[in-house]
Amino acid sequence: MHLKSLSIIVLLGLLVSCSKERVHIKPTISDITESVYASGKVKADQQYNVYSTVNGILQSILVKAGDSVSIGTQLFVLDNMTSELNSQNALLALQLSEENNKSSSDKLKEVESTVELAYQKYLLDSSLFVRQKKLFEQNVGSKLDLEQKQLNLTASRTNYESANARFKQLKTVLAKELKNAGLNYSISQKMANDFTIKSTVNGRIYDVLKEQGELITPQTQLAVVGSGTQFYIELEVDENDISKIRIGQEVVVNMDSYKDEVFTAKLTHIYPIMNERTHTFTVKAAFVEQPKVLYPNLSLEANIVLNTKKNAIVIPKEYLVDGKFVMISEDEKQEVKIGLKDYKKVEILSGLDSTQFIYKPL
Repeated sequence: MHLKSLSIIVLLGLLVSCSKERVHIKPTISDITESVYASGKVKADQQYNVYSTVNGILQSILVKAGDSVSIGTQLFVLDNMTSELNSQNALLALQLSEENNKSSSDKLKEVESTVELAYQKYLLDSSLFVRQKKLFEQNVGSKLDLEQKQLNLTASRTNYESANARFKQLKTVLAKELKNAGLNYSISQKMANDFTIKSTVNGRIYDVLKEQGELITPQTQLAVVGSGTQFYIELEVDENDISKIRIGQEVVVNMDSYKDEVFTAKLTHIYPIMNERTHTFTVKAAFVEQPKVLYPNLSLEANIVLNTKKNAIVIPKEYLVDGKFVMISEDEKQEVKIGLKDYKKVEILSGLDSTQFIYKPL
């Protein structure tokens, strides 16, 4: 009985030993594509967040989510009573300055009259001096009379030149005031226009985030606007992979909203700065053929294709040891040179052929 039990145990041991034989396979010949994984989302072309450049109370909301808009379409109006008063004051100052610059203005006419009187006095004194000089040359009149007439002429000429200079200076000052008044009015108009927020694109309102009566600051997001027909893909690429990425590479896209479909795109832009928080780079891609229905912020996963090779010798990734060896027996390693890799397979360039068995590492 004891011998019979021992035989059964030995037999079972042999059976267990056979059942634990290491799994082994041969390399296969198939196509392989090396790619970089990236996650991202759909964005509308020209999509932007709407902000105000001024503080104010949201007085009117002129659009709702889903509305189509054009460049210049009014979206929001903020209360701008103070700005309107400033604009009116600036307009009054501009109008007053324009009146003062007219040749018929009281300011100019007053100084112009002074110039004319000084000029006439200058002409009179000049005539009297010439006349007195001729009389003096004929020995009529005294030298004192001649000197007095010359002194009067000099004084009137100085007075005329001074009045003329004041007239020119006044015109210069008034012209400068007119320019400043025009500039102030333009600034006040611009500030008044800032209280009316307009669309900068032809597109669609995707979201309105505030309600009438709320206090708005330049940090307050009001809405999301973008193209209603054209969309692109925004992806985040890990810093370890960014050196492999090039503009023009093919992108294979999967979206939860189109579970049974695969879309292709082309890489169009690489933003040359890393996000220090996520250690990723942002890249953009354009659909080769855009899905019929898309919305901003749809999530997606993508593979950026680096290389593709047909009829390659490949093995499963889990059969590779330390990145460069395969097991050609249960206890013997052999070095291989690898090529392309995807998330399941590795290409073997040399060191192994399709007729050899390899064993799965323990």
